[in-house]
Amino acid sequence: MSAIRESIDISRSPDDVFDYMTDPTHLPEWQSSAVSARPLDGAPLHVGSKVRVTRRMGKRRFPMTMEVKELDPPRSWRLRGLDGPVRGDVRGTIEPLDGGRRSRVTLDLDFEGHGIGRVIAPLVVKPYARKEMPRNEEKLKHLLEH
Repeated sequence: MSAIRESIDISRSPDDVFDYMTDPTHLPEWQSSAVSARPLDGAPLHVGSKVRVTRRMGKRRFPMTMEVKELDPPRSWRLRGLDGPVRGDVRGTIEPLDGGRRSRVTLDLDFEGHGIGRVIAPLVVKPYARKEMPRNEEKLKHLLEH
């Protein structure tokens, strides 16, 4: 089971939601801690693609590399961190609602600590992410619906 799970309903088709959410360049638009994100292997993403993401926590910036582990358009995707003291594991699922006119997005997020990350993940990163995720989903909903 994931450390954090959040869901939100969005008045857009699963295809539209999937396309937006799996384009890493959109990450800073809806995730407040994301400073930048870019695919390292070009677009479109595929299983095995790597994405360079820089996040900000407080005044510090943390670059990390994520790898696409699963990609099942427009239903689900999974990315897993490859480097750094705290490595995220995020799985997104999209359920069609109202005959595909709306979508329910569920994000499952967990973290794996390495070295000092074993201390930082449960004490700092998980609480920070747990607080940020609902706001991020609301921003995602607003961006996709307007």
